[in-house]
Amino acid sequence: MLGGYFLYPGITKIPRYDFMIEYMTLHNIPLVDILLPLTIVLQIALGIMLIIGYKIKETAIILAGMTMLINFGMHDFWNEYSNMDVGHEMQNFFKNLGIFAGLLVLSASAKVNQWRLLKET
Repeated sequence: MLGGYFLYPGITKIPRYDFMIEYMTLHNIPLVDILLPLTIVLQIALGIMLIIGYKIKETAIILAGMTMLINFGMHDFWNEYSNMDVGHEMQNFFKNLGIFAGLLVLSASAKVNQWRLLKET
């Protein structure tokens, strides 16, 4: 499920590329021309990696960091922007904190399972 949470938005950013550039610029995100393509690639690739169960620990840690960067940069409900729904941004902000926590738990549990596998061999 967490993999799909990243895969789908990564894919939907492609046809909405111009809108995403404007949205990121509105939120004063630097280096938008570099960060948007990087975000798309990471969301798609790492989302797929979570779905297939490849390098779960590392993938979850990277996505956790990315989630927090996006959260504080794009869902900054404490700032005022034109046509912004503060309640919606606050909801997204706190939802992403939950996703962040889930990724940390996933990363920790992947490590525990790796230790179990090593002990069994």
